[in-house]
Amino acid sequence: MEYRMFGRTGMRVSVLGLGCGGFGGVGSAPELFGKGEDKATAFALMNRAWDEGINYFDTADSYGGGVSETIVGAWLTERKVRDQLILSTKVGYAVPGGPNDQGLSRRHLRQAIEGSLRRLQTDHIDLYVTMEPDAKTAIEETLETMNDLMHAGKVRHIGASNVTAPQLRESLAASDRLEVHRYQSVQNGYSLLERAMEDDVLPLAAQERMAVTPFSPTSGGLLTGKYRSGQAPPPGSRVELRPQPYQHLMTPRTFQAIDALRAAAAERGVDTGALALAWVISHPAVTSALIGPRRVEHFEPWLAAVAIHLSANERDALSSRMDAVAA
Repeated sequence: MEYRMFGRTGMRVSVLGLGCGGFGGVGSAPELFGKGEDKATAFALMNRAWDEGINYFDTADSYGGGVSETIVGAWLTERKVRDQLILSTKVGYAVPGGPNDQGLSRRHLRQAIEGSLRRLQTDHIDLYVTMEPDAKTAIEETLETMNDLMHAGKVRHIGASNVTAPQLRESLAASDRLEVHRYQSVQNGYSLLERAMEDDVLPLAAQERMAVTPFSPTSGGLLTGKYRSGQAPPPGSRVELRPQPYQHLMTPRTFQAIDALRAAAAERGVDTGALALAWVISHPAVTSALIGPRRVEHFEPWLAAVAIHLSANERDALSSRMDAVAA
């Protein structure tokens, strides 16, 4: 396993992080609570990840309606590796409850951290991440509350997810103005099919020495090649269970680009998904990509990706090749 510095924090994390969004559900979607991995499967996935050297686990209080954090907490208690694990959880989406049980207000953040600590069976979170910006709460209120949680020892570092470069720039400026802790990481979607981060978020993160932890590096599995144009997605797959986030990608152009990726992978003698993931983690600004295997055997291509080191020219050639056939 390869390890990289997590921005300015002094932490070192594996280049692959285990995304735990499938434990007990499929992300934060209430209609899919109970349709994710059960406790036994989740334990097997975490055991494999840990045994392979993955020391960065990412969850959220809303995943599975709290079930994901509960399962991760039970595993941590059983394995007794809390001090060696970089544990990240997110806050902001509604967990079943009242109208104030969401967002990034002072009230909700103080309430949410207690629930996360209880479910995770720990006294601190290494990285506490906002799920997305909250237009109803001033950024100053969020940052000052996060700062209070850090001074109380409940949170070590903070990060932001699903954020634009202007929003990130505003938050960093507000932290400096208020003299409170800054966001130390950014977590957005990034893949060969979703490259918006390259325009401004990745350059800003590099300039500010922030960690970058992309989610969905294979676009929900589309870049593994297991989906085919005109065919129904495999039963139980992410696209079958939760199609909405991927509808904009289900086009002939996308599948032409995937065919080009499949051909490039065959030329190199590697798995299609492994090459897609290698493209993400080979970006110099990327710290660790979050993977979400649903079965233990799904680890194989992701682990193989760590050994595929693409140069800047090779990355550009691959993305250009996919763009050319999809034009």
